[in-house]
Amino acid sequence: MLRDRFDTRDENTNTDRARSATISISTPVSGDRGQTTQDFAVGIGIFILAVAFVFSFLPSIVTPYDSAVGGAETAQADRISDKVLEELIVDGGPNEIDPGLIGTGSLEDNNLADTFGLRTADDGDIRIDRLNVRIQELDNDDNEPAEAGWEFGDTYDDQPAASSARIVTVDGGEEDAYRLVVRVW
Repeated sequence: MLRDRFDTRDENTNTDRARSATISISTPVSGDRGQTTQDFAVGIGIFILAVAFVFSFLPSIVTPYDSAVGGAETAQADRISDKVLEELIVDGGPNEIDPGLIGTGSLEDNNLADTFGLRTADDGDIRIDRLNVRIQELDNDDNEPAEAGWEFGDTYDDQPAASSARIVTVDGGEEDAYRLVVRVW
């Protein structure tokens, strides 16, 4: 009767092969369960470590380059643009500037370190921070000043730099609005 209950194979099949015996090994601790609490804890621990590794390591692989410009340079560019705007502003209206004041007074090229607090070495003979200020046409992206003489500071050659821009009007200018761009590197 026991044999009839477990052997449900069709007796009419002609198979010459002998049925292989399956041996199941289990420890008394695990009983009939397939996974213990310790197995689960180790598995979840490894999974969490793998996910943490991916989230901490993957961004450094995806990011191709580290920016050469930090928060300090960006804050410095913003501060300098405020100072330049303050020096160039006229009484005609908000953010209306006179580009004729470029290169005069505190905006002379030899006074830039003192005026804007740029880092220097050798008692001020060598400037560490570089600065470029120019007034550009608002709709022009060629990085050229709108007119000759509307730029001062160091020559900017598309190197990594922190920049700050202000929209200004020019006293007697041909356009309605211009962009005052300050770059620090």
